[in-house]
Amino acid sequence: MPELPEVETTRRGMLPHVVGRTVRRVVVRDARLRWPVPADLPARLEGRRVEGISRRGKYLLFDFGNGCLLVHLGMSGSLRFLARPELPRAHDHVDLELDDRSLIRLTDPRRFGAMLWAGKRPEAHALLRDLGPEPLGEGFSGRHLFNRSRGRSVAVKQFVMDAHTVTGIGNIYASEALFHAGIHPSRAAGRIALPRYERLAAAIRDTLERALAAGGSTLRDFVGSDGRPGYFQHESAVYGREGLACRSCSTAIRASRHGSRSTYFCPRCQH
Repeated sequence: MPELPEVETTRRGMLPHVVGRTVRRVVVRDARLRWPVPADLPARLEGRRVEGISRRGKYLLFDFGNGCLLVHLGMSGSLRFLARPELPRAHDHVDLELDDRSLIRLTDPRRFGAMLWAGKRPEAHALLRDLGPEPLGEGFSGRHLFNRSRGRSVAVKQFVMDAHTVTGIGNIYASEALFHAGIHPSRAAGRIALPRYERLAAAIRDTLERALAAGGSTLRDFVGSDGRPGYFQHESAVYGREGLACRSCSTAIRASRHGSRSTYFCPRCQH
């Protein structure tokens, strides 16, 4: 699914084309997303100018002055900017047509995403109010992870993927960061010492920053706001490399399951 780097890549791609433009028309072809598109969304957006675009975890927030539009890309969705109208295809559920004939198009094959009205205080919205700190922000640190983990028996990979712990860390980047920190993904979160959490926090930041520089991940269906895929997949150390040699020690990369997710790790480098 699109993770924080993919969502941030989409945000950055939208900024120069969308901010300052006015929504001329909203076209909702299928409102049946994970949370239905509100029936009054066209009335709220049409004639309003996009004042800015921000991100909270994996959620995009379009500021219209009178409130914010909240967008989530779900499992396999994308939000693309089209300089000129194109005929919609299957799964192109919502278009925001702008005043220069360009448009923003939400595509979501599995319909697990969302396009909702978050009002003037989006931080209080039910989907955002309980999120943990941003992993690239000042509120995130090894100390934060250590304090939150005390007494927890859950596997550390599931712990860092919990949006209440830190927001925006999905399956790909959790696996990668744990490898670079040398921590086995199955280790109980409460049994990891502060110095190791400090290494993990640094690895999370570094992994996300490298993914942002590469434009996100090509895994599954992700494309950026311009329709082009990202390229982080080509740099992955463990994710999707089961049976291949570890680039650090040549041991075969293994795969296991945590919850419903595949987890990749090096049994020698991670303990």
